[in-house]
Amino acid sequence: MSKIEMLMPKMGESIMEGTVLKWLKKEGDKINEDESVLEVATDKVDTEIPSTCSGTLKKIIAKEGEIVKVGSPIAIIDSDSQIQSNENQDFVSELENKFEEIKDFTYKNSEPEVVKLKNDSNKFYSPLVLNIANRENISLDVLDSIKGSGENERVTKLDLLKYLEDKNLEINPIIEEDLEIELKIELKEGEEIIEPDRVRKIIASRMLESKKISPHVTSFVESDITNVFNSRNKIKKKFLEENSMPLTFNPVFIKCVADALTEFPMMNISYINNKIIKKNYINIGIAVALKDDNLIVPVIKNVDKMSFMKIVKESNKLIDRTRNGQLNADDLEGGTYTISNVGSFGNVM
Repeated sequence: MSKIEMLMPKMGESIMEGTVLKWLKKEGDKINEDESVLEVATDKVDTEIPSTCSGTLKKIIAKEGEIVKVGSPIAIIDSDSQIQSNENQDFVSELENKFEEIKDFTYKNSEPEVVKLKNDSNKFYSPLVLNIANRENISLDVLDSIKGSGENERVTKLDLLKYLEDKNLEINPIIEEDLEIELKIELKEGEEIIEPDRVRKIIASRMLESKKISPHVTSFVESDITNVFNSRNKIKKKFLEENSMPLTFNPVFIKCVADALTEFPMMNISYINNKIIKKNYINIGIAVALKDDNLIVPVIKNVDKMSFMKIVKESNKLIDRTRNGQLNADDLEGGTYTISNVGSFGNVM
């Protein structure tokens, strides 16, 4: 038998680490390839991790509650296989190189940026102004030509940013750390603290982030779907018998939205760094309520290329996987439009 390291898998394009929630097997247990061994949480999803080979769980390296980087060992398996896959070794090497690049990048960017623009001018410029000028390739002559609003007409950061905006140049984002101030909570009579679970904390964080970066506009348009309602009622029983899945209204809404976005592509955009990013693909997120009353939004990819029947199958599969905790991080990424169906509650919004 050979000892094989079980590694923290990469569960999505942007996922770099995961938290071990629970081990489903204990040391000494026999396990089969692809059998679930532990539960891991990321900031996007909780998922079960299968074993990469058959054998015996020799040692658990990552304890419950521990945060582990992608590609790091989490357990050792006494494998029935004699040869460890070269592919795994290549994967580890690639990850190690990637982490070195990230560590390098983080280190360089965590230090104050070196001012490369030499100040040979008679005017005084602060290090911050010189840093911005250097980053935006603004020469000293150009700096001298800007009329400053500071003391003795000194050019301030705002003056330089306004100049760049007026010149229609792209401004690199200047990172300012948010100050996290923990307010003291003083409970009044009749009040109690309920500690939110991890998912609710993520939901709260994402909602606040969305409020900061997206304009919020509400518009109501009524549509008569009597014919759709009646047609569905006529065929839903037969549809369930023939396809072993229900015919809900969700696929109808998804198909309608996909067709509308195809007709009006400028509704399928995002706005980043003063640039309009037009998406030539349509990925639709559908809000799904979980058994614990939390909400999650899995994404159906390339809906515009699907037939209605394909949308029915994909949406049902995705909703089932969501409610059974079988999503991976990729299922939650890349959405260009989101649908929330609150009609079943008798609500308009």
